[in-house]
Amino acid sequence: MEKYLAELNEAQRAPVLHKDGALMVIAGAGSGKTRVLTYRIAYLMNQGVDAFNILSLTFTNKAAREMKKRIASIVGNSEAKNLWMGTFHSVFAKILRYEADKLGYPSNFTIYDTQDSQRLINSIIKEMGLDKDVYKYKQVQNRISSYKNSLITVKAYFNNAELMEADAMAKKPRLGEIYQAYCERCFKAGAMDFDDLLLKTNELLTRFPEVLAKYQDRFRYILVDEYQDTNHSQYLIVKALSDRFQNICVVGDDAQSIYAFRGANINNIMNFQKDYDNVQMYRLEQNYRSTRNIVNAANSVIEKNKTRLDKVVWTDNDDGNAIKVHRSVTDAEEGRFVASTIFDNKMQLQLKDGDFAVLYRTNSQSRAIEDALRRKDIPYRIYGGLSFYQRKEIKDVLAYLRLILNPKDEEALVRVINYPARGIGQTTIQKLTVAANHYKRSIFEVMEHLDKIDLKINSGTRRKLEDFITMIKSFQVTNQSADAFVLAEHVTKKSGLLQEFKKDGTPEGIARMENIEELLNGIQDFVEGQKEVADAKGDLAEFMEDVALVTDLDKDTGDDDRVALMTIHLAKGLEFPYVFIVGMEEELFPSAMSMSTRSELEEERRLFYVALTRAEKQAYLTYTQSRYRWGKLIDAEPSRFIEEIEDKYIEYLTPPLDASYRYKPMIDADIFGEVDKSKFRLKKPTAGTPPTSHKPSEEKLRKLRKLKPDLGEPVAQDGGDHNSLSVGDKVSHTRFGNGVIISIEGVGNDKKAEIRFDTGGLKKLLLRFAKLEVIG
Repeated sequence: MEKYLAELNEAQRAPVLHKDGALMVIAGAGSGKTRVLTYRIAYLMNQGVDAFNILSLTFTNKAAREMKKRIASIVGNSEAKNLWMGTFHSVFAKILRYEADKLGYPSNFTIYDTQDSQRLINSIIKEMGLDKDVYKYKQVQNRISSYKNSLITVKAYFNNAELMEADAMAKKPRLGEIYQAYCERCFKAGAMDFDDLLLKTNELLTRFPEVLAKYQDRFRYILVDEYQDTNHSQYLIVKALSDRFQNICVVGDDAQSIYAFRGANINNIMNFQKDYDNVQMYRLEQNYRSTRNIVNAANSVIEKNKTRLDKVVWTDNDDGNAIKVHRSVTDAEEGRFVASTIFDNKMQLQLKDGDFAVLYRTNSQSRAIEDALRRKDIPYRIYGGLSFYQRKEIKDVLAYLRLILNPKDEEALVRVINYPARGIGQTTIQKLTVAANHYKRSIFEVMEHLDKIDLKINSGTRRKLEDFITMIKSFQVTNQSADAFVLAEHVTKKSGLLQEFKKDGTPEGIARMENIEELLNGIQDFVEGQKEVADAKGDLAEFMEDVALVTDLDKDTGDDDRVALMTIHLAKGLEFPYVFIVGMEEELFPSAMSMSTRSELEEERRLFYVALTRAEKQAYLTYTQSRYRWGKLIDAEPSRFIEEIEDKYIEYLTPPLDASYRYKPMIDADIFGEVDKSKFRLKKPTAGTPPTSHKPSEEKLRKLRKLKPDLGEPVAQDGGDHNSLSVGDKVSHTRFGNGVIISIEGVGNDKKAEIRFDTGGLKKLLLRFAKLEVIG
């Protein structure tokens, strides 16, 4: 037996040695599917199959490079170079270069990226004189992309009365004309967009039988990775190319099909046996990655899906720890739990930062996690996105806030003076900058005194500049009396920023809205926290100082040993020893936007399966009792996916919420007459409600308790016993960390303690609010 074949177990070796015919490998998470694909190619080449006759399609170029490198170590570098291996788009772009003239394109055709496409569509919409608020160019581009991936050409569109009627009902009756004009302009420019690389390949193979025969003869052995994630256009290309010899091997896992929003069709893998003759099925069910508890827990969840292929994933690994579930009161506390647990595990088990990953359903959730990690001085890296405070929409809001505090901040001014667009062009800004330099004044000051300066600016533009100045000054007036949250919410609305993002209905636009919301949530959380600090106002100046101090720690040291933060979609194919899945709440995960049909809910469940099976040694699931949504505290409910895990695989670090907490009456009991209100749970005080001086109810005390993760035992921390504190006591605070009491002053409700914290400096806290725990 070849040396490399000895590295495979029996289940892996069987599909590798299967030379001819159609085969499907159902590969469970962590079962070594990439190794099977790689060694199967090496085996075919060692059996005399020419490298030029093998086509291997992967979903990332990185995967293709790694596979080719591994194959080269077995069969030699020169032969490995002859393999046709890469992503669908890269391989078919290569074919189109050779055959472009048949479709009327030059061989050196341009490939438009998404921004190129959007700019062209925007130009067409303007030229046609259409309402840009109805025909939003990003939405039109998404629609055209979906047409192409569904093989709806311009001709097919105009032959489909239902499609045209649907667009007319959506008040976009000229969408077909835009689509036609877009295709004509691309053709005239000798350009294809990303979706054309698949659409035009299908056209090539359909319209020119001799071309299809040529590539059928060349690609006698075809291998497709992540087959469950192929869309209809990709499926048809693979079907056409493999039809002659039917030596096709597809590898995938129906339980990890999570890209329906990109057009992926799970039916491609479900119906594979119907598409080819005498299909041989192989199953890779042994998981080499995770502990037995993690594997069994994941199985107990995914078995709730009705649409799935039959397989039982198992492992020979140790049982490992149970999956740990933690409940927090807020998302800020959730972030602190994650950061503290990472810190403790690092210290106790001598681990690296790179051993940990935090996975979330939406990018906006990273804010609270980032804040907590920074305060613990734990380095991290955001994957697939910018650090929260570096995202454009967040920087836009912060630029407005910076300008309120300091109108001389010219970087902030230039960033927002015409965003959202208010008709102040670059030429005007350049004139203002020249005048400011000449008079040695800030741009803002020049704008304030336009009537005294001889600037060649027309009356319409002058009025727009004056309106901008008036708006910023009105924000400054609001800042004199409002806290940071009230002001920030006011600014996002009145500046037009929120309206700008609401107009953009694309997934990117929705993500930006979520990020703005998350920023407001963070500001509200900060304001609430400042109520503990004596003499603190919770105003804009305090918040901006806090943000500046926090973000200064976010430096790129070039060190890869960092905690990984990413969405679950991006985590597919990766693995980490310790994984935190945060935000395990109904309407967040599963997403409120993906619960209307069984197929949508089953995709969310597959997404959770993917998240859980990223963990090698330990998985943590965290959720909150309440989460800020647009600055309002909303009660949250634990995700159904937690309940779907069998109890024997779970350890609750905090007691799960009972049904009485989750129940929210839809009518007020008072309408039925006089009742004993003490029998009912009190409503949570709204932000800004002054605390009552009488003893808190048992329910309120329960909410104010801090639950120790290691013991699950509550420790009262409502500040009621602050009379027992004395100078010199060592205390712990959930936000500022550990410290020592330096002095105590005042009596009763006005009693304050000055505390020197290890990382937070000197703070004066009102003891009736401060959540302090004596630690020695």
